[in-house]
Amino acid sequence: MTTMTEASVREFKMPDVGEGLTEAEILKWYVQPGDTVTDGQVVCEVETAKAAVELPIPYDGVVRALHFPEGTTVDVGTSIIAVDVTGGAAPAEAPAPAQASAAPAAPAAEEKKPEGSGRQPVLVGYGVAASSTKRRPRKSSAIPVQEPATAAVQSELNGHGSAPAVKERPLAKPPVRKLAKDLGVDLTTVVPTGPDGIITREDVHAAAAPEATVAAAAAPVAPAQVPAPEPVTQAPVPVTAPVPAPVASYDSARETRIPVKGVRKATAAAMVGSAFTAPHVTEFITVDVTRTLKLVEELKRAPEQYGMQGVRVNPLLLIAKALLVAIRRNPEINASWDEPAQEIVVKHYVNLGIAAATPRGLLVPNIKDAHAKTLPQLAESLSELVSTAREGKTSPAAMQGGTVTITNVGVFGVDTGTPILNPGESAILAVGAIRLQPWVHKGKVKPRQVTTLALSFDHRLVDGELGSKVLADVAAILEQPKRLITWA
Repeated sequence: MTTMTEASVREFKMPDVGEGLTEAEILKWYVQPGDTVTDGQVVCEVETAKAAVELPIPYDGVVRALHFPEGTTVDVGTSIIAVDVTGGAAPAEAPAPAQASAAPAAPAAEEKKPEGSGRQPVLVGYGVAASSTKRRPRKSSAIPVQEPATAAVQSELNGHGSAPAVKERPLAKPPVRKLAKDLGVDLTTVVPTGPDGIITREDVHAAAAPEATVAAAAAPVAPAQVPAPEPVTQAPVPVTAPVPAPVASYDSARETRIPVKGVRKATAAAMVGSAFTAPHVTEFITVDVTRTLKLVEELKRAPEQYGMQGVRVNPLLLIAKALLVAIRRNPEINASWDEPAQEIVVKHYVNLGIAAATPRGLLVPNIKDAHAKTLPQLAESLSELVSTAREGKTSPAAMQGGTVTITNVGVFGVDTGTPILNPGESAILAVGAIRLQPWVHKGKVKPRQVTTLALSFDHRLVDGELGSKVLADVAAILEQPKRLITWA
């Protein structure tokens, strides 16, 4: 048996997949000990507080050990996988038991690297250092995805001494992979219906449905085995007897503990820091937006007249434009507080954040330089931002550098709220549900489309006068939205 030297083992460390992130959770391993890997091959998928990212290995070799199992949160800079770059056979090791023994060996392996033999880990899409090997195309790569438990079964099926069967890695987006993991569905068994063989959320739900059907069908078995009551000595059982069944499920698990990590952990830290650092003030105004809704319909009916062909038009678009106009009139609202320098930094650009509900939680990507965009350009950027966030493709850079944010709580049927500022920003506008209400219009009570806006701001930067002027400006524009066409 060939003995591998420590110098031939390369330790791949968890890279900083964002800007300044300190940790990431391993969602899925695509390789196992004993598998051969090539330069640029994706070996695992990790999730940070901002995005799900696939990590490629930057060299060729044979996987010697996985230092952490799936579901583990690992600090940036910690070795996560060991690869023998000599190409010799490596002993198969289970990832979980190897964690305790393999982790301490990482520093020693790093110290004994030959000079000039190492390259820094890179991120997907960033490229890798020059190499004599060529990157294997993603779609044609055969990446082993079998679990250790199935390897033995495959070995028996293949015959004595044969290697485990290798499966093609199924194509699926990160949110779909997470859904499959949550439902306990093996993606390699799912029949894809999406374009180019991509597995969709519906495919995962369909694969999980048979299990639920079997469980539901099995439920009545236990009551059926209970002997029937004697007709003479025992009264008939009331029809309502089975009703307490849901209570039993609560009794069997009275609490559920959910680990705080990823997006939820980052959001919690940011909100606590913001709430107890910046003194919040929230002001409210109720607005007649009947004309705004009429303008939305007009833009939809004649998009070519306003240059809106091929873009999505909705009330949020006009509210975003109204806020940008109000900021242009009151630029001091678009600022940040520099605590070390004891300075107020007024921004001469607007990176407009839009809170978006996604499968990974609430994300707030922002439209860069939104102040310089026309109404059609803003509509295009807004549509792209929302669709990218819902697909789980939002990059860490897209969520940094925001200056002002809009959160649309109205889509959930909520009238309004008191939003908390994103760290480093001076204001956030909450948009409530638009409802048909009685309203005094031209001296008469008429049914009008009405909503409530709420503006929270940092009282160190923004006093009551400035905050009130900005909120009143937004309301005035939405009441007479034709001005937006002039300012578009």
